[in-house]
Amino acid sequence: MLMGNSPLPDNLGIRPARPEDKGFIESLYRSTRDDLRLIDAETDFIEELIGMQQRAQGQGYGEMFPNAMYFVVEHLNERIGRIVVDFGPNEIRLVDLAFVPQARGRGFGVTVIKAMQFAAGQSRAPLTLAVNRTNVRARQLYLSLGFRVEQSDVMTEYMAWYPTAAFMQ
Repeated sequence: MLMGNSPLPDNLGIRPARPEDKGFIESLYRSTRDDLRLIDAETDFIEELIGMQQRAQGQGYGEMFPNAMYFVVEHLNERIGRIVVDFGPNEIRLVDLAFVPQARGRGFGVTVIKAMQFAAGQSRAPLTLAVNRTNVRARQLYLSLGFRVEQSDVMTEYMAWYPTAAFMQ
């Protein structure tokens, strides 16, 4: 599963997040919020807003997914991303997956999601996630990996992947 320091293809590894990863995780979050940098406001205000959004996200994850586990994704022992996973009683929920800008678009997300699918298959549980409708690239990626839309609202599509016999060995 995703315990310890799990080696993956492409020289990737997934390990539990540690206290010393806090600065990396904060920097990673900031790198994902270019949308807020488009606001017509002072830089200090925008940076404070990004910090507030990050704290709100952390609090929200804590409330919605109190048993979630936080992992760091490494490439050649360099931190390049993070993944938040909730191993629930009936599903494995991919809560969040993010990579530093230099690691985006290089196939690392596919590798990590396939590892999650393997874990879900071994657990005989669906792998679920939510994706913002405006995130077309992510949505296309999930569909190409066998996820299907189970539910949707104005902002979000809720997707699930169900393990096949090949994954449940």
